[in-house]
Amino acid sequence: MTVHSQIQDETGRSVKPSYFNSPPLDVSVAFPQATPASTFPPLGMNSIHYSLFFCSAYVYAFELVENASDYYQFDDLLSPEEQTLRKKVRECMEKEVAPIMAERATNLQFFPQYWEKAEFPFQIVPKLGALRISGGTIKVIPMQGYGCPGLSLTGSAIAMAEIARVDASCSTFILVHSSLAMLTIALCGSEEQKHKYLPSLAQLRTVACWALTEPDYGSDASSLKTTATKVEGGWILEGQKRWIGNSTFADVLVIFARNTTTNQINGYLVKKDSPGLTATKIPNKIGLRIVQNGDILLKKVFVPDEDRLPGVNSFRDTSKVLAVSRVMVAWQPIGISMGVYDMCARYLKERKQFGAPLAAFQINQQKLARMLGNIQAMTLVGWRLCKLYEEGKMTPGHASLGKSWITSMARETAALGRELLGGNGILADFLVAKAFCDLEPIYTYEGTYDINSLVTGREITGFASFKPASVSQRSRL
Repeated sequence: MTVHSQIQDETGRSVKPSYFNSPPLDVSVAFPQATPASTFPPLGMNSIHYSLFFCSAYVYAFELVENASDYYQFDDLLSPEEQTLRKKVRECMEKEVAPIMAERATNLQFFPQYWEKAEFPFQIVPKLGALRISGGTIKVIPMQGYGCPGLSLTGSAIAMAEIARVDASCSTFILVHSSLAMLTIALCGSEEQKHKYLPSLAQLRTVACWALTEPDYGSDASSLKTTATKVEGGWILEGQKRWIGNSTFADVLVIFARNTTTNQINGYLVKKDSPGLTATKIPNKIGLRIVQNGDILLKKVFVPDEDRLPGVNSFRDTSKVLAVSRVMVAWQPIGISMGVYDMCARYLKERKQFGAPLAAFQINQQKLARMLGNIQAMTLVGWRLCKLYEEGKMTPGHASLGKSWITSMARETAALGRELLGGNGILADFLVAKAFCDLEPIYTYEGTYDINSLVTGREITGFASFKPASVSQRSRL
């Protein structure tokens, strides 16, 4: 049997319907019951208020305003400066960035969202730069701040969460730029390098990336193959890097390579468009699609002596950076989960079925409560991680347990949110589907759940179990 997907005119030619190439309806028209993510659920600093009334021996409390993901009033644990920073970042993300990330149509022409196109919206960079949060984790020495804001680690983490609440890809852009690349320069660079690179990076007038992972070495990054060979006046880099965020447009690339003389890992600052350097975008990702992850090829790339990072002399030196970035990564899923919860709470009140809002059904309330509980626990673990670091007490095991556990709880939270939105849970228009996908790469990068568990396991047992046990001889059994 032949199935005709097109109609035919009187001459027998196949023709398409007149509306075949029409742009899709705006989601607010196509689905008027619920507000899309372009209008993000606003959160005030003190957004939970109750009215009480008495009936017999019972007291009933009804919420007057939108549910807040900060149910346990975490703001009370923050300093006034940190509260002000949180509010500033939140307002910028809700009012200025959210509409850009959700852009769809202009002049009746259809343009997919940036997430769907897997393109980076460069117009948000000045907005993020104006927040003055880049390089926030860098300890500022009086009269030598390198243009960095001098935030507490807690303040930087809160800013990261507020960015991730609206868009996970934006938070990864900042994470790579600030908590990996800038922090490496601050911790391992010379005074000349800090003064040369950090001020413009802090203002986001220039952008940086951080290249450690290779095609053959992810979790086993210390075995990297990229080489650095000493020549007169500098070094020649040869090798390949993969999954490097921001790499296709970064002005400065922090590259790790093995010194062919010492066999130790060193760090280098490579400028964009250096001869022999190419960075191409990795396509077909299901998560963090806005982030421009790239494959980097280094073919006899010359790096002058002044651009070798003097503080990177072994893989152990990269761990100083990863300890901080792992804490910051742990705050990304906290923020993502906040956004998912806030979106679901609004959606369930707006969307009606069987004559009642979805929020009125018991099973939906149970899922919301579970999501909310996860967020409170994740937030308090993340806060404690920050305090341990600020007090000089945080260990690699602490950071790894926090990152692995928080990302696992966030996955559960996003999965519950996807269920609550039903069919609309697979549309990026309502944030949850996008967040659901974006959590997958975050669950994996900066140490997979399994590797981070082994880091903590090594710390609490004294035994390293990263490599399989060697087989000495066949068992007699």
